[in-house]
Amino acid sequence: MVKVISLSNKAYSTLKALKRGDDSFSDVVLKMAEKEKKPSIMDFWGKWPGTDKELDMIEKTLERERKQVKAREVHF
Repeated sequence: MVKVISLSNKAYSTLKALKRGDDSFSDVVLKMAEKEKKPSIMDFWGKWPGTDKELDMIEKTLERERKQVKAREVHF
């Protein structure tokens, strides 16, 4: 389904300048919207480039450092 929208001349010029090759205005808008989308934690699933051994070492280091941090006292 096609929808008609109104754009200012500046907005139209900006979108037109972003078009590449056979891109439609819809393609440009969708690409812009995708760039603005906040990543989900699931986007990073399986992306760790290191080994399991490296990951274990990092986890142990973080755990050790967390134990060394003292919580500050808060007065209400």
